[in-house]
Parts: sequence; structure tokens; C-alpha cells
Amino acid sequence: MKITIIAIASLLAACGPPPETAAPSPSATDKQLSIYAPNQHELYDGQFNIVGHKIYHAGTLNDASPWDHMGDDAANLRPVDGEITLHANDIDNTATFVATLRLPEGDYVVELDRVHEFNPCQDGGIAAFLYEHGDSGCGDSNWPKSLLYIAGWGYGHATLNGEPLYSDYEIHFMVTQGMRNRETLEVRLAPEDGPAGSINPAAQQLDFYIRSPEANAANHPGRAVFDHFFAMEVTWR
Repeated sequence: MKITIIAIASLLAACGPPPETAAPSPSATDKQLSIYAPNQHELYDGQFNIVGHKIYHAGTLNDASPWDHMGDDAANLRPVDGEITLHANDIDNTATFVATLRLPEGDYVVELDRVHEFNPCQDGGIAAFLYEHGDSGCGDSNWPKSLLYIAGWGYGHATLNGEPLYSDYEIHFMVTQGMRNRETLEVRLAPEDGPAGSINPAAQQLDFYIRSPEANAANHPGRAVFDHFFAMEVTWR
């Protein structure tokens, strides 16, 4: 018996240690991507210089209430000529924003006058790399949840053919992941499955609105004035 045990031990030693059990490979759905806060990057300067083209208008300036100026179903969108330019500094909470558009109604210009924080998640009025809308807990659910590369809130004015149109109206602009289908321009507000928003991270867009302080619950969104535009071509400079 003693010889047999020694022989078995010698055989096991010759064969080497038992192989370790390989850890299962994580599936694609298990892989997670971390996005660091901007201030975790030592080279972050907070400066964003962005231009938007291929612009669409949801509705018109003179729609009779009730109207839908979100345009999620893409049924009431019209392309317009012009350019959207923004220069924003997330660190200083400063920004210039100008949209110069040529509408059927005339030459339409929207300009940000001052930055203002309406909600603490807006980080002083200019915020970078945050989740907003959908079920993010920041902003409303009129848009799907998306990573916002840069966003701003405040007050501004608009002119039409050089004449004052709106004064001291609320403004919001945001550069987001692709919320609209590239071809149909439709928006899906909620994902069919999973925690990510129903967006296309391979695309970007630039949305902005200027809205009145006066409410009108018959409209969507529920303001007396809600002029909403978005650019499907976004250039970082």
C-alpha cells in the first residue's frame, strides 16, 4: 500500500499541477464603459466651440394652438437654411449662442443674453458630459435620455426681419447623442430594453428652443411659445 501511494504521488508530480479553471469570457452585454467627469482630466479647459447645420424646425412660427413643437413623429418638420453657433465654457459658466436662420416667415435670429441655472443638475447654467431627459432625473421626459456633451440654459431674445419678436424668453441648447433616426428623423422616447436611452451613440445633434414664460396646456410642450430647432450636422472646432 505504501509503495502504491508513493507511485501515485510521483505520477501526479510528473503530470504537474491541475490546470486552473479558466474564467468565463464576459459577453458583450456585460462590458461596461466608464465616462469620467470633465474635471477629472487635467487638460480639461471647459471650452466648446460648435457649429450646427442641416437644421430643421418643428412646426412654424404661426401655428394655431393646439400644436406639437417637439416633432417626435417627424410629421411637422421642415428644413431651414442657416447656422447655429455656440461658444461655451463649462468651467466659467459663460456662453455665446446665436442661431441665424432663414425661415419662410423671414430672417429669424435667436441669441442668448445671459446664462441662468433653473435646476441644480444644470451646474450653474453651463454643463458638460451629463445625462439629461428620459429617466435621468435631470430635465423633462420630452426627449429620450442622452449623454449631453455640452448644454446651456438661460434667457435670450429673438428677432424677425430685424424687428424684436421675443424678449427675455427662456433658452436651452444641447449637443447630444443621436436622438433622431438618421433617415426618418423620428424620435423614440423610451428604449425597448435596458437602462440606456433610446438614442444612437454613433450620431450627434444640436437642439435648441426659445420659449415664453406664459403657459398653454393645450400645446406640446405646454407653453404659449415654444420655437424648437435641431441641427443634424454638428461640427466641433
